[in-house]
Amino acid sequence: MNETLSASPSRSAIVTQLLRALFHLGAVLTITFWALNSWPLPFPGIFTGIGALVLTVLIWALFLSPRPVLRTDRFGQALIELLFIAGAVGALLSLGTNWIIATVLGVAAAVVGFIASSPKNS
Repeated sequence: MNETLSASPSRSAIVTQLLRALFHLGAVLTITFWALNSWPLPFPGIFTGIGALVLTVLIWALFLSPRPVLRTDRFGQALIELLFIAGAVGALLSLGTNWIIATVLGVAAAVVGFIASSPKNS
């Protein structure tokens, strides 16, 4: 008998990775929107918005993307992801969002990130 193991991820792994990607995209957009609205728009606002966008995408690409440039262990990646989420929650709070909504979104993003990065779900 010649059995081959399927290397394709399960349906639940695909769904959790998709949710994780949506939370990461939301974090990037939230931080960028915060940077655009925190300073007066013509001169410093546009530069800080572009800078925040570039910095968050760079951090995501270096550490959190599906094929990260700089590989760390699971704990280093979790720390960077938590700091990434905390930045988005802080941006939401600074924009005037209710703290309950910001906390729920932050906890949901952290839980989805934990589930998606677990070895069983990879």
